[in-house]
Amino acid sequence: MGNALKAFLQKTPTKIGIATAIMFQLIFSIAWMTGYDGVTDNTANLTIAVVNEDAGVGRQLAEQLGKQLPFQIVTESGLDAAKQKLEERNVQMVLHLPSTLSAQLQTPGQKTELQYWINESNPALIKSMMSSVAAGVTATLNKQAIAAGAQAVLAQMNVPAAQAQSTAQALSERVTSSIQYTNPVSGMSNQMVPMMLVLASYVGSMIMGMNLQQSSNLIGAQSGKWSKFAARAVLNSIAAVVTALVGTSLVLLLGGQSVQGFMTLWGFLTLCLLAFLFFSQLFLLLLGNAGMLLNIIALSAQLVSSGAMVPRELLNGFYRGLGDYLPATYAVEGNMNLLFGGPGAAGASWSLLLIVLVTAMLGLLVTALRKETAPAHGTVAAPKLAHSE
Repeated sequence: MGNALKAFLQKTPTKIGIATAIMFQLIFSIAWMTGYDGVTDNTANLTIAVVNEDAGVGRQLAEQLGKQLPFQIVTESGLDAAKQKLEERNVQMVLHLPSTLSAQLQTPGQKTELQYWINESNPALIKSMMSSVAAGVTATLNKQAIAAGAQAVLAQMNVPAAQAQSTAQALSERVTSSIQYTNPVSGMSNQMVPMMLVLASYVGSMIMGMNLQQSSNLIGAQSGKWSKFAARAVLNSIAAVVTALVGTSLVLLLGGQSVQGFMTLWGFLTLCLLAFLFFSQLFLLLLGNAGMLLNIIALSAQLVSSGAMVPRELLNGFYRGLGDYLPATYAVEGNMNLLFGGPGAAGASWSLLLIVLVTAMLGLLVTALRKETAPAHGTVAAPKLAHSE
């Protein structure tokens, strides 16, 4: 075994393998610890839209929410406009305060209901946070109802303290909440599909690119650099179509949901894979096999900044800005829209197509600048064969 161990350690692939394992730990630790640092401090980047139709208690509640909640509170004049912003993920929750809110709170025996809308076509953390906020807002209004109701009653009547207390307790049960979830996600397995598709697609792309790079090195001068680049582009395109077909089929066969249907999801996943393949290939064209190091960095950065696990609004400015230039961000956005519901995948598709074109052009530029070893002219001598005498 000692000789075998020594032989392994003398081989370059062994050293590269050990270095790669160490780099994975180093890169992922740095990216994730810096990317998710301060997430809880960035809740002010999340937005709640309030549609208030009540000039009394509703106005007071809206003002109080802006002071007490660690979120941005924006006022919308119409419920439809607020719901559209929710669908486009520009706001994370919509709160509707009806015009009858004050009158219902001041009328003995009547109850009032606050209406909330939360878009589930988001990272799971959004639903959890906004559901907690909804419960807190309802509780806050209940407290306001106690004070306002007791004050109104005592202003009109000389009510004994015991009766005032019972009246206040009755008022505390008069505010309820109705939470409606748009674009519902069926189970945790479906919630994790966008992240799974990004992870599987990019890892598969970078490994395929590495193997194509090794094949290109083995081919050597048998083919010109332009022929090899064209061949890699064709292989990337074929692999994207076939791999997307397998991925889409398995997701839907195993119970995955899709509001847009099989063909649309297949087409979009094909575009995602094309973007990943040409993006990861660029580093390999530039640095050869050493480009895998940049691919590992790109993988960790995309998992953090894409919004697949943590909403991008909660990330720091560096990772939010970085995500704007990485394909995984648009892959997650489009997949959420196609799988769970949303404004559609047109915007994400155009962004991915732009990334494909830019990385392909940069790949052409790198290929043009790289010197090519010219194949030897003349007849190649046949290898000598050893003959036993």
